[in-house]
Amino acid sequence: MGKGSHYGFPVRLWRALDQGRPPGVNLLQRWRSPLRGPWLTSVLGLTLLITLPIVIVTGLLSYIAYGPQFGQAIPADVGWLKLPTFDWPTSPAWLYRLNQGLHVGLGLVLIPVILAKLWSVIPRLFAWPPSRSIAELLERLSLVMLVGGILFELVTGVLNIQYDYIFGFSFYTAHYFGAWVFIAGFVMHIALKIPRMVTGVRSLSLREVLRTKRTDTVAEPRDPDGLVAADPSPATMSRRGALALIGGGALFMAVITAGQAIGGWTRPFALLLPRGRDHGHGPNDFQINRTAFAAAIAPETTGDSWRLILTGGPAPVALDRRTLEAMPQHTARLPIACVEGWSTTQVWSGVALRDLARLAGVPSPVSARVASLEPFGFNHATLQGNQVAHPDSLLALRVNGADISLDHGYPARIIVPALPGVHNTKWVASIDFQAV
Repeated sequence: MGKGSHYGFPVRLWRALDQGRPPGVNLLQRWRSPLRGPWLTSVLGLTLLITLPIVIVTGLLSYIAYGPQFGQAIPADVGWLKLPTFDWPTSPAWLYRLNQGLHVGLGLVLIPVILAKLWSVIPRLFAWPPSRSIAELLERLSLVMLVGGILFELVTGVLNIQYDYIFGFSFYTAHYFGAWVFIAGFVMHIALKIPRMVTGVRSLSLREVLRTKRTDTVAEPRDPDGLVAADPSPATMSRRGALALIGGGALFMAVITAGQAIGGWTRPFALLLPRGRDHGHGPNDFQINRTAFAAAIAPETTGDSWRLILTGGPAPVALDRRTLEAMPQHTARLPIACVEGWSTTQVWSGVALRDLARLAGVPSPVSARVASLEPFGFNHATLQGNQVAHPDSLLALRVNGADISLDHGYPARIIVPALPGVHNTKWVASIDFQAV
């Protein structure tokens, strides 16, 4: 083997890069922790390999739940990244609550694991040359997509939860396309790295790691990826201590986030998710995501002059609130689950949507377009046929035994099992039932 045989094709390119080392490469010598090595990196990688697909799948399912077939998912035009659609189920009623609780909650819980994984491989980010072959170049490309994609998704996701839209673009559009960049990098990285991950996990016994004290913690043998420091410093923490620190961080994130989805006594601990923390009063004392004032609802439009207009049949039907109250009432305990992960479950009473469809002259609608008095924003939603037909799908007039408040959608709002919260339209003005 001649000189330069450790380079792949094209040899001259990789050799030239190797000879032109930038000053920052010297920083590599500062990372001397004996904890870095194939075992810790592989254990963290295995954890993410098991959990990140759950975050990915629930995110894509949330997009489908929004009804892209009706053009109401954001972004509407995704080109060849279009997902296969299906009628989002109405049972179990807590389906979307579970989906978004997992997507948002698990994503936040994994932040300490992700940061620890990045810490464990940081020497590789400064390796020079960045690649010595086409295969290594693909690996580096997957790393850029993986790291860049996951950091972008986490940062924009957390800012969205906090209502901090400091970025000058649509969160929903960027989050969707950013997810696909991350997914591509994730799949490429798995394909390239899974053999080494398996070897790394097996390189140390977990039982021995948990028994080893800080004073007995030493670096692993040098590895081909350059994760192990050439001159490791004495350990300031054992590997079991590192695992406890990461696990403790994940547990802390769970404590300050899970209450928004679980509710009950855990809700006051949900410090990281302030969105939706405005409450009503009395029976209406639960989260308000958007007040009537913020939605620019004029008080005179919700008074005695308000009429619900039903269309789609032979002729429009106009109903005032007293007429709706005189119709057969149905009561159901249903959750409202927001895309940001918070949810609340209340007892709703009102007129079944399928009864309104029959009254409108469309007994078996394939869809229904609900319009709000709200003049802008998410002021309309299209419901699937199965969502209209479900017996617990309501035009709600009351909650917890009292009239719904203005902030919760008075004079009437939509409540449908397993429907994304924003499509449970408040301040309903009209419903257009579609037969075909």
